[in-house]
Amino acid sequence: METDSRKLPFILTIIAVLALLYSDAVRAWTGEIHGRVVCDVCGDSSVGPEDHVLAGAEVAVLCITKSGEVLNYQAFTNSNGVYTVAETMPEADRWDACLARPISSFHEHCTQSGDGNAGFKFSYNHPSGYSHTVRPFVYRPTNLPTYCI
Repeated sequence: METDSRKLPFILTIIAVLALLYSDAVRAWTGEIHGRVVCDVCGDSSVGPEDHVLAGAEVAVLCITKSGEVLNYQAFTNSNGVYTVAETMPEADRWDACLARPISSFHEHCTQSGDGNAGFKFSYNHPSGYSHTVRPFVYRPTNLPTYCI
């Protein structure tokens, strides 16, 4: 019985070493996608002093992983009009290609999709820890203000 109790610390040490070796074999990968949503007040497709960011706008990001899995993310813009999607996963399952698309703007006056764009497709080939910036999504008012005409 005394011999078995002396083996226990040795067995636990072997298990801990194997766990460390196994955890190193499965490398984690982290990716990030972010972009901005803007109200093009005059509908002139250029950023001017009258334009502003849209807080609370909804964006969908769809990604296909290297292993073929489809991941769907939903994000909302913060007070700076920026949305962010981030994920940590095994490197073998990392994002391969993504599609970001605007869903809706909850702004009272700026609700019309500006560029008729169904979204932006892109390959995601960044190493772990890097991010991809998507071109801004633009919304326009239903009726342009008179100072724009």
